[in-house]
Amino acid sequence: MRQGPLAALRVLDLSTIFAGPLCGALLGDYGADVIKVEQPGVGDPLRAFPPHKDGVSLWSKVTNRNKRAISLDLKHAMAKDVLGPIIAKRDVVIENFRPGTLDGWGLTGDWMRSLNPQLTIMRITGFGQNGPYRDRPGFARAFEALSGFTHLCGEADGPPLHLGFPISDAVGGLFAAVGVLAALYELDRSQEKQGQEIDCSMAEAMLRVLDFVVVQQDQLNQSPKRSGNVSSYAAPSSIFETRDGRWVSIPASSQSLFERLTEAIGQPALKTDPRFAANTDRVRNRHEINRIVAAALRGLSFSELEKRLDAHGIAFAPVNDAKAVIEDPQFVAREAIVEIPDRELGRIKMQGVVPRFSRTPGAVSRAGESAGYDTKSVLSEFGFDASYIARLEAKNVI
Repeated sequence: MRQGPLAALRVLDLSTIFAGPLCGALLGDYGADVIKVEQPGVGDPLRAFPPHKDGVSLWSKVTNRNKRAISLDLKHAMAKDVLGPIIAKRDVVIENFRPGTLDGWGLTGDWMRSLNPQLTIMRITGFGQNGPYRDRPGFARAFEALSGFTHLCGEADGPPLHLGFPISDAVGGLFAAVGVLAALYELDRSQEKQGQEIDCSMAEAMLRVLDFVVVQQDQLNQSPKRSGNVSSYAAPSSIFETRDGRWVSIPASSQSLFERLTEAIGQPALKTDPRFAANTDRVRNRHEINRIVAAALRGLSFSELEKRLDAHGIAFAPVNDAKAVIEDPQFVAREAIVEIPDRELGRIKMQGVVPRFSRTPGAVSRAGESAGYDTKSVLSEFGFDASYIARLEAKNVI
């Protein structure tokens, strides 16, 4: 039994890699019945991305959790016959092929809506359904570079740097999930009861979260620059090392935080230093104030620093690696990491559902399954008999 605020929602996930599947996974976290479609034999290309255990894709275990996995060759002429009854009973279709790809296979929006006029179609692409880049292949690092995000990452005197994680795919998947929910909200209240298509560009999603960069360029003719771990809009703020080699992020982003920090590190005179009187002064002299704070923190162990910062109400966090994340007392207390049984790996830990609903909580009911694991049971559910399924299998359609 599914649980969560979207327990009545039915989703068909035709997407691959990360952004589209993440959108489907988020809806599944909230209870939606999500059917994940993959290419027979090879599966979603995400399965080829490390890390693996015993040949099993660990990434797919999380990104395709809470989904039923079927295999279907969307390019095959018989794919429409299989998809038709499924689409007729789905509320949402998610796809992230290049613009026009599904149309070329006969899986057009008009055809889908002829089967189901209320269908919401989420189309996730790198650059959008139109524009000069619409047909380009796209991956996260390209979207991050195009949006201006990569330009901001790195040391002030160094080259731009990519993150170690495809953040724009995650951002695109989040915007896609929000877009689906917004469209469903409108559909529920409209008199026409007509579904709509949603054009979600991952490059534009990444651009959207960089709130101030466009308006700063427009109004001040200034393009924000790289500043490494040093904040360009608040100080002191950086990553500092303790005496025992722990790294701690401290963002003293308000006047009261700064004043309490000076007490916590035994430097109360900094409050009356004219160089650091207000945040604008501290930003102007950010390297000096960060140097002073760094020197003070190098004399403290992490345990000593933690006690002082907590006692003075200072915002901070240790820079956790994955092991520390799993063991962090805050995450442990809130059960932010859940452990679930898995057919292939026994038991498996992953992040829980975010956010938390007081009356209709979501859940992680299953990890991502192997490609096509649920094909026969799902097709049977939609009225395909054993002989037809065997025929599809013989023709490598499934």
